[in-house]
Amino acid sequence: MLYCPKCATPIEGVKFCRSCGANVSLVPQALTGQLPTAPVEDVRARLRKRRTVTPERAMSNLFTGLAFFVISLAVWRYAPAGRIWWFWLLIPAFACVGEGIGQLYRMKLERRDEAPAPEPAALELPAPATSSLGTPASVTEHTTKHLK
Repeated sequence: MLYCPKCATPIEGVKFCRSCGANVSLVPQALTGQLPTAPVEDVRARLRKRRTVTPERAMSNLFTGLAFFVISLAVWRYAPAGRIWWFWLLIPAFACVGEGIGQLYRMKLERRDEAPAPEPAALELPAPATSSLGTPASVTEHTTKHLK
């Protein structure tokens, strides 16, 4: 007989205790000493998965930033108190524009990394005609006269 570790109510084949609601699905495995190993996911992999870059998302960020910029200029020009706080709208404007440009640049780098490297063209050099070369000169022929 198994008992709930929180309230000591008997539990048999249930995932949650009927008395206190505690999760007791791992109690039988804990008693045998064989806890399941959960796959540990890398934090960077989760962030990469969540922040996949698409052209639509990059352009959306870029145009959102441009819209903030236009709105900040409109607030500066037409709002009665806009001349006091219009420049605060430039913070999200430049943040969105910068993020959009960064995403476009990241997409360009990913495409460059995925593209196969071009194979170098084989250079065809003509074979030297050995019959026209003649006999090679001695290596020491010209150096001995400098030693005298």
